[in-house]
Amino acid sequence: MGLIHFLPNVAATRTLGLGLGQHLTAGTVLLLEGDLGSGKTTLVQSMGQGLGITEPIVSPTFTLINEYDGGRLPLYHIDLYRLSAGEMADTLHLDLYWQGIEVPLGIVAIEWPDRLLDWPADHLRLLLHYEAEGRRLELNASGQFDFQRLAHQMGWDPLSLQQ
Repeated sequence: MGLIHFLPNVAATRTLGLGLGQHLTAGTVLLLEGDLGSGKTTLVQSMGQGLGITEPIVSPTFTLINEYDGGRLPLYHIDLYRLSAGEMADTLHLDLYWQGIEVPLGIVAIEWPDRLLDWPADHLRLLLHYEAEGRRLELNASGQFDFQRLAHQMGWDPLSLQQ
C-alpha cells in the first residue's frame, strides 16, 4: 500500500516530518531514498522534533549512525551513503536496531538503504524525487507496517491510497 504526496517546499517537508514523528510507533523502520539534497535529512530532522528530541539532529554521513534518546521514542538515524552496496553494511548489525535487541525499540531512519543487502520485512519506504517545483514523495509500506493507521492519523485522503 502506498501514497504519492507533493511537497512544494522545505516547510512542507518539515511539516510532514513533524507529523511522522508524532505518529510513528516503536519499531518503525523508514527507508529514505532520493538524490543528494532531495530532503532526506531534513525529513529526519523534523521527525526528531515531532518525537520531542531537542538536541540538534545532524547527518551521520561520516559516523554512519546517530542515536537520539531524548524524545518519546528513540530515533536511530543511519546514513549509508559512504558505503558501496553490501560493503560493511552487514557487519554493522543494523537489525539490532529494528529488533530492539541491544537498544530500546524506537524509530529507525535509514538513508541510502540500497547499500543494504537485505531490508527489514516491515518498513515504510519513502522515495523523494525532484520536480520542477518542490519534491514528489512516494510512500510505500511493506510487510506488517500499518499504513492505513498512519494515513488516518496524518489526515491523508483514503481515496489517494494505492494498493
